[in-house]
Amino acid sequence: MTSLTIIARVADGLPLAASIQEDEQSGRDLQLYQSQAKQLCRKLNAQSPDRCTLEAGDMNFHYLIAKGVCYLFLCEASFPKKMVFAYLEDLHSEFYDQYGRRVPTVTRPYSFIEFDTYIQKTKKSYIDSRSRRNLGSINTELQDVQRIMVANIEEVLQRGESLSALDTKASNLSGLSKKYRSDAKYLNTRSAYAKVAAVSVFFITLIIYVRFWWL
Repeated sequence: MTSLTIIARVADGLPLAASIQEDEQSGRDLQLYQSQAKQLCRKLNAQSPDRCTLEAGDMNFHYLIAKGVCYLFLCEASFPKKMVFAYLEDLHSEFYDQYGRRVPTVTRPYSFIEFDTYIQKTKKSYIDSRSRRNLGSINTELQDVQRIMVANIEEVLQRGESLSALDTKASNLSGLSKKYRSDAKYLNTRSAYAKVAAVSVFFITLIIYVRFWWL
């Protein structure tokens, strides 16, 4: 399985640690993905959504931002998103415990490259088939994967559209959708009341007609 994990500081995109696993049989050029990953890390800022999936053909970039650090994972698009973000949460927990206080002060790229050992071990545990069969047992607190924003890597990198702008658009669309549902519900309620009123008027008119003309 081809994969790439990069941990970077959000403030300036400085890479702090990385791990690469290349599948020679896939024929994929990881250099392109590495370049895209580094560009993406440099584009992130405090306004960027803290969880996002970026589609790149048959591969996906997934990232998690926590405590000023971005945890980025590239993997096949078929890999379960729920598993991906559980993996990223795991990396964050361990990385912050080990290096959290030092992150703001380092200036050299890959200052914590030794963290690769933990990345490799953790990734293997999530890729392992037994772990994948037990996907449902993962603690899903703060992992509502259906609400994680999805965008296209080319839109973000080539067109220069910021993730915060895309997130705002998504939020606006969500707001419009909610307003539409609310308006539709209101109109349906008014329509129901109108039908009831029409039926009531018909029966009242019928009663009055019968009373005065037949009695």
